[in-house]
Amino acid sequence: MRRKPIELAAVATAAVPGLTPTAVSSAADDPADFDSALLLDSEGKHWRVRSPRHAEASARLETEFLVLRAFAPAIRAELPFLMPTVAGSVRLGSLSTFVYSHLAGSTRSVEELTAGPDVLAREIGMALAAIHDLPQTLVSNADLPSYTPNEFRQRRLNELDQAATTGKIPALLLIRWEHALEDVSLWRFNPCVVHGDLHEDNLLIEGGRVTAVTGWTDLRIGDPADDFAWLVASNEQDFVDSVLGSYTQARRDAPDQHLLRRAALSAEFALAQYLVKGIAAGDATMVAEAEGMLETLASDIEEHGGQAISVEPLPGQERPAAASVPTPAVTVAPSPAVTVVPVPVLPEQPVSVLPAVEVGPIPADPTPASDATAAPSPTAGPAADEPAARSADDTSTAAISIVNVRKH
Repeated sequence: MRRKPIELAAVATAAVPGLTPTAVSSAADDPADFDSALLLDSEGKHWRVRSPRHAEASARLETEFLVLRAFAPAIRAELPFLMPTVAGSVRLGSLSTFVYSHLAGSTRSVEELTAGPDVLAREIGMALAAIHDLPQTLVSNADLPSYTPNEFRQRRLNELDQAATTGKIPALLLIRWEHALEDVSLWRFNPCVVHGDLHEDNLLIEGGRVTAVTGWTDLRIGDPADDFAWLVASNEQDFVDSVLGSYTQARRDAPDQHLLRRAALSAEFALAQYLVKGIAAGDATMVAEAEGMLETLASDIEEHGGQAISVEPLPGQERPAAASVPTPAVTVAPSPAVTVVPVPVLPEQPVSVLPAVEVGPIPADPTPASDATAAPSPTAGPAADEPAARSADDTSTAAISIVNVRKH
């Protein structure tokens, strides 16, 4: 059941004793999984409320709570960005709603990020490097998933088999993805700590800087390429190159040369994952949307050839000479084409519940947050998404009373 921002404000007063909301507005989030709101309290502090829509989303928030608790102050101090802090939670039926201390900055759309200054691309690259260089003991001590390259590849093969049983994946895509997953030379990488759900809605930007990273529900040890999928799907090669260059310079270990190929595969495969998720949820709208995007992707690849995501060509296809390799784009609707280039090989070198609370709308932020999306731009996946429509009831008006949830 969908919860309006005014309802989330009431829930927050139960989660955080003494919290007195004075204003509330909707917040960007994954609309298929969460309802979110931003609150302003009587002391001028900001808070964020995230309420899950189903049991799986609730479990993800509970996992995130464990993840955030695992980040000791010493580890947080080393990061070039801030992380959320859980201020309180409340269980409504079988689902848990969490309230977080709000962080400075606002989200940007992919288009806004790619059109931004080069310093912003470098900031994103450094943030990615900092995440991937986190100590792996952080994940293992929190009993979170950890995959070797072969285990990760086998996991994707299992997911592909599951998607194939739906009968809704075009045969061209099944063959393309299976070939890439069976190309073992593509899967030679050093596993590292991975955010797992990185996309534009989980980056807070202020003054050309990445001020905070949110959405820590899928932290694991695995393939760093998954955190690049949303970038590759932007089809802004100059932007991707800037992010990758900064990432390469900031990381302790140089990235493998096939990282962007696997990122493109992850971006495409996110559509199959979205389809399976829609079927499992019994959401006909999600299923129809996923089917449409898969058909569009398959048609584009059939017409234009698509970007090779495998190291080895498909059977019956000759490997073109290096000087004449075309650069056709992989279009994943509704996003523009995906262009993948190999990671440049760099020389190895050291790199340096209160009754009758009056609630009014939150004053407009000078830099509006981008809307959440319903379907993954093949990122997201992974993480990516359809713009979430903001209805008239998403923002409260003056003289709205918050019901004392403790009395119910």
